[in-house]
Amino acid sequence: MNTTLRARHPQRAARTAAAVLAAGAAVLVLYSFIDPATPTAQQRSISWVVAAAAAGVSAWCWFGEAARLDRVGVLAAVPALGTVLICAQAWHTGDVSASVQVFLALPVIAAATQLRAGGAAVAVSTAILGDLAVTTHFMPLPAALTDVVFVGTTLAVVAVVLVRLLDAQEADRAELARLAAVDTLTGLVTRRVLDDALAASLRSAASAQGTALVLVDVDNFKAINDGHGHPVGDDALRHLARVLASSVRHDDAVVSRMGGDELAVLLTGCSAEVAALRAGELVQAVRAAPLQLVDGTQLAVTISVGVAQVPRHAVGMRELYAAADAALYEAKRAGRDQYASA
Repeated sequence: MNTTLRARHPQRAARTAAAVLAAGAAVLVLYSFIDPATPTAQQRSISWVVAAAAAGVSAWCWFGEAARLDRVGVLAAVPALGTVLICAQAWHTGDVSASVQVFLALPVIAAATQLRAGGAAVAVSTAILGDLAVTTHFMPLPAALTDVVFVGTTLAVVAVVLVRLLDAQEADRAELARLAAVDTLTGLVTRRVLDDALAASLRSAASAQGTALVLVDVDNFKAINDGHGHPVGDDALRHLARVLASSVRHDDAVVSRMGGDELAVLLTGCSAEVAALRAGELVQAVRAAPLQLVDGTQLAVTISVGVAQVPRHAVGMRELYAAADAALYEAKRAGRDQYASA
């Protein structure tokens, strides 16, 4: 199905559609008793049939599986169906007053707030065509066209404003999520993303093979900042991120900046022995790739690395971090530019 016809949030859209239809059905039943156009029970029965249909669809939306309703197009069709029911009621009663036409705003607003642009456009188009059919049948053509122009323009403007507003909000949320997930200095993912990936790995079938965490710390990073300036320190972190990212396989590894000069590499489906081998390769890769400074000189950058693995060294995320951190400090105490296993 065309994605522009899909709901923004199927569960929320289904509940909104159900509420709007139920409210419309209740109002229609009450209005049938006070509408001068339906003075008898026989005339009111048509209104009750329309209300019953709306109530039935409302129950379907409320109790049905929202994702499936969205997938097969029910949620996109509900606002148009609501418009058809309103127009059918107006045709039956012959009432095309403003009090009836204003009801067309309900399905349009529901569509504009719960569906994407395509679904809102279908709702607006159905409302305008339905209003045109009813008003031209019961009113002189000039008066009917005047009503349709005003009503249609209002509905279209409301729908466009709501859709654009919600699209902008979604774009803002997506950008905030991207900024929260990616470290702006190095381009690596953040600690939050690493933790999510680690938790998923520990829950997955790959955890039976092992999940390893490699903590990386830049040796003498303070000396780099003090001796060459913080811009060079930032360059060193970007350089290190590139070296680490190019030294692992992206299908089974996640490289993250933990904060400051500490980075981490998550290795999934990995034994303790293989994890230690990968840690040693990372140390060698960084040692073999000095940072090229703007004056043409090369700055040697080395790292200390601690590696731990589930289930060899830990049984959960907290223990894994503690074991890898202890191994990292062991590598530092041993002279840096090396790795240590938990």
